[in-house]
Amino acid sequence: MMTDSVADSATVLPPVTAEVAAGALDLLPARLRKRVDGAVAKAAGWPVEAAEDGVLVRVAEDTAVTLRVTAGVVAAPEDAVCSCLLAPACLHRAAVLSFAPLAVEQEEAKEKDGKEETAGEGEKAGEHGERRETAGGQSETGAPAPASTAAVAAEPALTPARSKALDALRDAVTTILVAGVSGSGVVHRAELLHAAHSARLAGLYRPAGTAVRIARLLGEARSDDPAFRLSGLSGELAELLDLVRRPAAALSPARRDYRPEGPLRLYGLFTEPVVTASGYAGATVYALAPDGTLRTLSDVAPGGPERALQASGSPVPGGCALGLRELGDGGGVILTAPTVSPDGRIGGGGAVRSVRAAGAGWREAPLAALWERPPAEQLASALAWLSEPADARGAGGDLLFLDGVVTGTGFAVAAGPTLRLAAPDERPELPYAENLSLFAGRRGLALRLIARVVPDRPDRVRVLAASWSGHDGEPVRADLGLRLLNRSHIPAGPAGRAGRAGPAVPSGPAVPSGPAVPAGLTGPAEGEAPPALPVELDLLRRTVDRAVAGGRAVTAASADDELPRRLRAVGLTTGARRVEALTEAAADRRHDVLGRLLPADPGGFALAWLSAAVYASAATESLLVAAWTPAPPDISAN
Repeated sequence: MMTDSVADSATVLPPVTAEVAAGALDLLPARLRKRVDGAVAKAAGWPVEAAEDGVLVRVAEDTAVTLRVTAGVVAAPEDAVCSCLLAPACLHRAAVLSFAPLAVEQEEAKEKDGKEETAGEGEKAGEHGERRETAGGQSETGAPAPASTAAVAAEPALTPARSKALDALRDAVTTILVAGVSGSGVVHRAELLHAAHSARLAGLYRPAGTAVRIARLLGEARSDDPAFRLSGLSGELAELLDLVRRPAAALSPARRDYRPEGPLRLYGLFTEPVVTASGYAGATVYALAPDGTLRTLSDVAPGGPERALQASGSPVPGGCALGLRELGDGGGVILTAPTVSPDGRIGGGGAVRSVRAAGAGWREAPLAALWERPPAEQLASALAWLSEPADARGAGGDLLFLDGVVTGTGFAVAAGPTLRLAAPDERPELPYAENLSLFAGRRGLALRLIARVVPDRPDRVRVLAASWSGHDGEPVRADLGLRLLNRSHIPAGPAGRAGRAGPAVPSGPAVPSGPAVPAGLTGPAEGEAPPALPVELDLLRRTVDRAVAGGRAVTAASADDELPRRLRAVGLTTGARRVEALTEAAADRRHDVLGRLLPADPGGFALAWLSAAVYASAATESLLVAAWTPAPPDISAN
C-alpha cells in the first residue's frame, strides 16, 4: 500500500529519477562540466522554498530553479526549469538535480494505491513493494520496486545490446573504484546512471538497480550524509562487479511478481519506521503467517522522518479499520484475495478484503516459536540471507529473536554471547537511542528482543522491538523506533535498582579487544565482554573499504606490508594472498621493452579488489557464527 504525496518540507529537495539527474549533465558544454562539482557543493547552501506543485530553489536574487513533482518525484526533464538565460544547459539546473536525492525507479513500479493491473498471463500484480538500502546500514528502505511485465523472458539471452550494457556498467563501476569516493565526482556518477539506464532498457534489472544504489551512496558520501556507511558501498560495488562477470546472474529477472493468494491469516509481530536517504519515509509492519513465514505490509512514500509516525497509523488494506501499528502491536487480521510477492510483501489491490482476528503475544503460539531456535543457528540463517541477491530475499530474513538479561557489559543472550544493543537509526526524530539507553540502566532486566544482525560487527545487534514484564507483571512490548519510553515504563531489574550500566553503544565501528585465533574462536560466557573477530580480519576489511574510499592511488600508497604476515600467523592464508594481490595490482605500473610506462590496468585492480572483498565477507560470516557459538562444557572438570 503506497500512497502518493508531494514533498511536504520546504527545506528538502524532492527525489529525482536517475535519468533526469544524469541527463542534466549531458546538456552542459565541456567547459561547464568541469565546474559541476563545485556548483553542486554550492547548491547545498541554496535555500529551498515550497511551491504550488513542487519546490523553488533560490540560486540568486534573480535566478531560481523550479522543480515540479509528480507523486513526490521529479520524473521528467521538463519538470526542472531554471530562470537563467543559459537554461536548460546551465550549471544551476545541473547542480540542483545532481544534489537532490535519487528516487527509486518509481516509473517502473506503476504504483496505484488501491488498484490492480494485469501482468503476465492475466495474473494480477500487487501494487506495492519496499526495498531496504543498507546500510550496514546498514539498509535504507521502503521504496517501490519494479512491477512484473510480460517483457521479461523466462530464459533471457545475452544479446549484443545486453552485452554492451554489461560492458558499460563494468567500465563505469571500475572507473569509480579506481578513482575512489574521494576522486569520483558528479560526472562519474552520471556515467554510472547512464549505464544503469541502458542496462534497464536491455532488461538487466538487477545490475541496473545495484548501479543506481551505488550512485545514491556516492551522493550520500559526497554530501557527508551521516547515514552513509562505507561498508555498505563496498558491498554494493562487490555485488555489481560480480554480476557483470556472471551474465547468467545479471540476466535473472529482479522484478517482483505479485500473485493472488487465498485467505491469509496474519499475526502482528512489530512495526518498523522507514526513513531512507533517497527521500522516502513510512512504516512497515512484520507479521507471521500460519506456515511460519514472515509477511510485510507497508505505507512508504516521499517524505521525511515525521512521516514515519503518520504512516504507522495507516489502515490495513481491505476495510477492516485496523491500523498498521495496531496490527504490529499484537493484532491479527485475515485477508481475502490478497496479492503477495515471492519475498513476502503484501499488495493493496482493489480485490483484497480484511477482517480483524485475534492476535498473539510474543510468548504465545505461533509467535513464541520464533524465539526457540538457538541464536547461533538464527545468525547463520541471517548471514545466508544476506549473501543472497538483494532483490531475491524473503521478508525478515535478517531478523534475530533473542532472549536475555541486561548486564554490566551489555545484553547476555540465553545460550549465546553477550552483545551490545545498538540503534538501527540514530536520527533524533526516532527514539531508538533513548530507549536503548533506558534499557542499559536496568541491570538484571529480562528482555525478549527482535533485532537485526550486523554482519561485520560480532559484538552487537540493532534492536527494533522489545518485550519485558511491567510493574504489574504483565508483558509489555514496544516498537522502539516509534514509541518513546520513560523510566516509568521499565521496572528496575533485580541487579540494577541502584545504578546504571552505561549508555547503549551507537552503531559506529567497534574496536576489537585483541587478536584471536580463528580455530578457537567461541562466544563468551554470560557477563563477559562481547566477542571480537580476529583483529587481522578487521584490518583486512578496513583495507577493502580504504580502497573504495581512496581508490587505486591510496591503496598503493597505504599498503601494509605486515598485514599478509599477520593474516598467515592466525591461519588466514587465503586472505594474505588476497591482500598481496590487491597491493600488487594497485602498484603495478610496468614498462615496455623500451622503458616506457605502460597504461595502468584498471580491470586487474578491480578484480583483485573484488577477490579481497569476497574473501573478507566470507571469512567474517564463518567466524561470526563461531563467535556466537557457546563454548562446550569442560568435561575434564567433572
